[in-house]
Amino acid sequence: MQLRKSERRNAKIKMALQAPSGAGKTYSSLLLAKGITNDLSKVAIIDTENGSADLYAHLGEYNVLRMEPPYSPENYIKAIDVCLKANMEVIIIDSISHCWDFLIEFHSSLPGNSFTNWGKITPRQQAFINKILQSDAHFIATMRVKQDYVLNNKNGKMVPEKVGLKAVQRDSVDYEFTIVFDLDIAHYAKASKDRTGLFTDKPEFIINAATGKRIKQWCNSGVDLESIKQKIQTATTEQELSQLYHSNKEYKDELNHTFAKAQHRIRNQVLTNLNHSQNGITNSQQ
Repeated sequence: MQLRKSERRNAKIKMALQAPSGAGKTYSSLLLAKGITNDLSKVAIIDTENGSADLYAHLGEYNVLRMEPPYSPENYIKAIDVCLKANMEVIIIDSISHCWDFLIEFHSSLPGNSFTNWGKITPRQQAFINKILQSDAHFIATMRVKQDYVLNNKNGKMVPEKVGLKAVQRDSVDYEFTIVFDLDIAHYAKASKDRTGLFTDKPEFIINAATGKRIKQWCNSGVDLESIKQKIQTATTEQELSQLYHSNKEYKDELNHTFAKAQHRIRNQVLTNLNHSQNGITNSQQ
């Protein structure tokens, strides 16, 4: 065993969106993913919601993996492996509530003592959650909530409005995620849990791609990007630039502009040196 300094280099966000049906969980997840990657071709949705993932194809060419029953933890893990093998940077699981529904139904079918039978459920649930937490990708998991209606006074009339209650998943599963957004039926989000501090005690807001960009910046904030930019700016050869690119390609979105300027500078310098050389030869021959 050995102590080390804490660091958040290459952090991958693990977040959840919980909301009633119709609150915009899938759409909001895609907007977050777009902000995180800036390239929806690197995003995959594991769809258990009867093809709802395809409803937003106008946003871009993201990838869809349609899951069919049974929604067992093992099948979720297989689906995640397919996405990881395809080098997806963001994996949206829409939703993880189906997994809990499956386990509850399985538990009720087991003979014997109900309490001790949970020993057959918990390891399977935890293996699924651990797969999310330990995978080298950003994850956005959606959760349905049990629904209820409340009567609100609008212009003198009592109007029923849908509200969300408890998430359909194991108790305290939200503790496993870095951020948990609660969405209401009007599509407004509020963080009920936030280890990043970006959204703590902030007013309700509408999720958009900029929200994902803020989260991506937090993920990379443990890295000294300014130091990397300095090395790029002082590189003298394209070979040196290529080595810097490949060793820092996980931050290419933040560094692309700096790389482009450095490459332009180096190539111009090569052309200038070549012209000087050719002029020198010409002059000596005259």
